Amino acid sequence: QVQLVESGGGLVQAGASLRLSCAVSGLTSNNYAMGWFRRAPGKEREFVAACSWRFGNTKYADAVKGRFTISKDIINNTVYLQMNSLKPEDTAVYYCAARGNWGLLSVTVSGYNYWGQGTQVTVSS
Repeated sequence: QVQLVESGGGLVQAGASLRLSCAVSGLTSNNYAMGWFRRAPGKEREFVAACSWRFGNTKYADAVKGRFTISKDIINNTVYLQMNSLKPEDTAVYYCAARGNWGLLSVTVSGYNYWGQGTQVTVSS
């Protein structure tokens, strides 16, 4: 069973940086894609970024492109989301997600089979 545990959230001021971590366990192969999603108060969960566990391809939501970077550490089984130039509108609960399907990236919530519990990110103005 794939398990995902997020950490690294917190309260920061606008313009600051945070790095979220997702500890991954239970992968049975390298054919997974990893994603980060977020849910702001009163809104639906939305795609933020994704990467292949095996390959180097990545995908980003337009709202975070150029500010956020997704990366992975295969040796330590961790996925990261580096968030720079944070804005108040980035305030949300951030979730780590994983999917099989040969590691093809997906931008939809329904495309992912496994989810973490989430970590809160609050950006003050």
